Amino acid sequence: MEEKIVTYRQIIVDFLKEQATFRQSASSSEIQLIIDEPNMHYQLLRIGWKNNKFTHLCLFHFDIKDGKIWIQQNRTDVEVAVILIENGIAPCDIILGFLPSELRTYATYA
Repeated sequence: MEEKIVTYRQIIVDFLKEQATFRQSASSSEIQLIIDEPNMHYQLLRIGWKNNKFTHLCLFHFDIKDGKIWIQQNRTDVEVAVILIENGIAPCDIILGFLPSELRTYATYA
């Protein structure tokens, strides 16, 4: 496997583990880290009950496709792309998947 992809996987997993630890300590809901290595999908979920309502929320969702990191979901105020860049990922390898393709050209990322 390409060394870059291995590095990108590790950066994403480390980020999600850190977020899981932080969010679990601040929440009564269960925090689940979902790692699908063969297909390169990575998610952090919040699952539980709040005010008699069941919640199932995807906080973060990343995919690695064609050597690039796709940020598919970020339901937090964490500036994920900035953190990825600080950890060595090139801005041209970050795609904001949650934006329509015509708006991505205005982003500072791929």
